[in-house]
Amino acid sequence: MPEQISQPAGGYQLEPHFDGVIGNTVPESTPWWPPARQRGERPNVVVIVLDDVGFAQLGCYGSSIRTPAIDQLAARGLRYNNFHVAALCSPTRASLLSGRNHHSVGMGFLSAFDTGFPNYRAEISPAAALFPELLRDAGYGTYACGKWHLTPPGQMSPAGPFRSWPTQRGFDRYYGFLWGEDDQYTPELWYDQHHVEVPDRPDYHVSEDLIDHSQEFLSDHLTARPQDPFLLYLAFGACHAPHQAPAEYIAPYDGAFDHGWDVERERILERQIEAGIVPPETDLAPRNPGVAPWASLSAEQRRLYARMQETFAGFMTHTDAQIARLIAFLERRSVLDNTIVMLLSDNGASGEGGEHGTANEYRWFLQLPDPLEDSIAAYGDLGTPRAHNHYPTGWAQAGNTPLKYYKRHAYAGGVRAPLIIQWPAQISPDPTPRRQFHHVIDVAPTVLELCGVTAPESYRGVVQQAVHGSSLRYTFENPEAPSTRAVQYFETAGFRGIYADGYKAIAAHTPGQDFNQDRWELYRMSDDVSECHDLAAQNPDLTERLHRRWWREAQRYGVLPLDDRMQTRMAANNPGANRTAYRMLPGTRLMHGTVGPTFAAREFRIRATIEGRQPTDQGVLLCWGRRAAGFSLFVQDDALTLDFNLAGDHTVISTPAGLPLGDVVLELVVSRDTNAIPGPTDVAARAQLAANGRVLTEASLPQLVPRGMGTLSTQCGMNSPSAISDRYQAPFRYTGALQEVVIDLEPADGAPTHADWLAALATQ
Repeated sequence: MPEQISQPAGGYQLEPHFDGVIGNTVPESTPWWPPARQRGERPNVVVIVLDDVGFAQLGCYGSSIRTPAIDQLAARGLRYNNFHVAALCSPTRASLLSGRNHHSVGMGFLSAFDTGFPNYRAEISPAAALFPELLRDAGYGTYACGKWHLTPPGQMSPAGPFRSWPTQRGFDRYYGFLWGEDDQYTPELWYDQHHVEVPDRPDYHVSEDLIDHSQEFLSDHLTARPQDPFLLYLAFGACHAPHQAPAEYIAPYDGAFDHGWDVERERILERQIEAGIVPPETDLAPRNPGVAPWASLSAEQRRLYARMQETFAGFMTHTDAQIARLIAFLERRSVLDNTIVMLLSDNGASGEGGEHGTANEYRWFLQLPDPLEDSIAAYGDLGTPRAHNHYPTGWAQAGNTPLKYYKRHAYAGGVRAPLIIQWPAQISPDPTPRRQFHHVIDVAPTVLELCGVTAPESYRGVVQQAVHGSSLRYTFENPEAPSTRAVQYFETAGFRGIYADGYKAIAAHTPGQDFNQDRWELYRMSDDVSECHDLAAQNPDLTERLHRRWWREAQRYGVLPLDDRMQTRMAANNPGANRTAYRMLPGTRLMHGTVGPTFAAREFRIRATIEGRQPTDQGVLLCWGRRAAGFSLFVQDDALTLDFNLAGDHTVISTPAGLPLGDVVLELVVSRDTNAIPGPTDVAARAQLAANGRVLTEASLPQLVPRGMGTLSTQCGMNSPSAISDRYQAPFRYTGALQEVVIDLEPADGAPTHADWLAALATQ
C-alpha cells in the first residue's frame, strides 16, 4: 500500500464543494452528501395565464360572462384592480417569468422578430434567469402546459436549437404549443421537445387537453416526489382567437347579448362600481374609433355580431370549467391549501377582429378582402372547427370596460389586466380590491419571496441583471398600504406611456408618424381609471416632466431604438426570405418562414420524387398551412391535385386520372401570370402540374401566396394537425414510396423563371 496521501477539504475537483475526506480506501475516507434541500412548508405555485382576456371579461370584474371557478378563486383570495402588463403576449410573458422589463431581456416585441438590436432579440437573455429556473434549482418540480411564445421562429424546428424552449428555461416537463395563436381543435402540439399529433377523439379541445396533461404531470410529481413542492405554469390559448368552444357552452348565451355593446358596457360599469373594482366617479370611455353605435347597425349585423360575442362568452366559460377541473384536482390531492394560485391575463382584449369581426382571422393577417357577407354566411360555423373566428372591436372594447383601446396600446385597454391571488394557508379572503399600482414584473419577485428563494447575482456562469420588480407580499394583509411601485414605463410597437406618482402620461402615436410629433396626454389615475380627462393642457410642466422621465426610463431599460413596425419588421432579419432551395423527407415539418420555406409573393417549384408508384398510392406530397389557410399538393384517385386555400376561398386544380406508374417525379410550378388583368389583391398567378417534365394541366390562381402567412408550417408526406383541403381528412399520409420533396424558390433577383424550371426537369 502506498503512503497515505492527504486530501484537502473539498476533495477532488469533480466536486469543488465536497466537504468529506477522500483517503486511499473507503475505511480511510469520510463520505459526504449535500445537505437536503429545505423541506416541509414551502408552498406549491400555480400560475394561470389567460390570453387576450380584457379587464372586464371575468365575472368577478363585472362581466356578464359566467366564470364561477375564477370568481371563487377571487372570493377565497384577493383581486387587484390596478395591475398592469405589457400590451402584447410575448413581452408580458417575458416580464412575468423574469421579473424584468421586457426590452431589458430582449423581448421588446413578439418572439417572431429579431431586428438586430439587443432589445428585439426575440428570446429572453441568459442574463435574466427565470423564476422557474431558480425554483427548479431549489428543489421544485417545474411543469409548463400551454402557450409558450418565447422561442424565436428560427429555433422552432424538431431539431432545435432548444435553448429557448420551456425545458431549457426552467421546466422539467412541457406540453403545449410554441406559437402565439393556434386552432383550439387542431393545435400544433409539442411534448417536451418533440412534436406530437392531436389526440384522436371527436370532442377534442386544447384547453381540456392542457388540464389533462397538467394533472398528469402533477400526479407523477405527487407520486414520485411527494416531499418536494411543485410549480405549474398553465398558459391557455383562451381566449385568443380563434374563438372556439363546444356547442354546449355557447348555447346558454343564445340571445344574451342582443342588447349590444353599448348597453353591455353600461351594465358592466354599474357592476364594477358596485363591487369596488373602479371608483364611483369613473366615466365610461367614449367608443373607440371605428366602433359604431349599436343602434346604427342593420338587423343582420346585430344578429351576426351578437353571435360572435356569444361564441366568445362560451369560450370563456369553457375555459373557466377547465380551471375548475384543475382546482378540484388540487383539492382531491389535499395540496390546494398550501398552493399559491395566481391568475392573470397577458394584455387587454384584442381588437384584431376589426370593425365587423371575421369568420376567418387569416384574412386579417393576409390583408385579404373580408366581405361582411362571408361572415354572415358562416354564422352557423362560428365557434366550430370550420371557422377561425374573432369578434368585432365593439365587443373588445366592452371587454375592456370602462377603458379605451385594446391590446397593443399603452392606454389602459391594452395594459390594465385582472390579477387574482389565492393561498388558503396564508391569505385571508378579502373582497376589497387591492388598489396599489403594480406591474407584471412584480410577479416573479413575489413568487421567489414566498418560496424562500433569492435571485442570484450570477446564474450558470452569467452575470445577472438586477430584478426590476418588487414583491406584492405587503398587499396581502393591508389593502390600504401605500404602493411600493412609483414609476413604470410602457412601450409596444411605438405606443408609449409612463406611470409616475399617481399620474400617467401617454403619447398619442400613429404608426409611421415621426415620434417627435406625438402629442402627450396626461391622466390622474386615482379618479380617472378610464383615462377620459386629459389634463395635459392644464399641466404642461408636469406633462413635459413625465415625457422626459419616459426617455430616461427608456435609456435605463433598453427600450431604444423605438420601432413602430408591426409584422413588417420581420423583413429586418428573415434568413428564409433569401433561401432558395429546400429538401424535405417524408414525415418532416418545418416551422415558420425563418426555418422553412417562405412562399409569400414568390414563384416556386415543388418536385416530389416517388419510387415504384402504384395506381392506388395516395396522400399528401407537400403542404403548407392549416385548415384556415395554405395550400396542399396531393395525389388522390390517381390524379395530382393542388388545393390553394386563400383563407377559406379554395381554388382546386387536378390533372386527369392516370398518372405515370413506377419511378416518377410529380411537380407543381406556381408563377406570375403576366397575361392576366391585374386584380384588386396581389399579383395574379398560374399553376402548372406536371409528371416527369410534362405539363398535365394548368390553370389560374387568384394570386401568389400572400404575405403574412409566415407562421404556418410546411409538412412533407402528410398534412397535420388540420386538413388544408376539404377533399381529405388529416393527416392523409402518402401511402407510396415517397423519397423526397425538393422546393425551389424564386431568388431576390427574380430568376430563374418557371420556364427554366420545367426545361431543367424535362432534361433529367
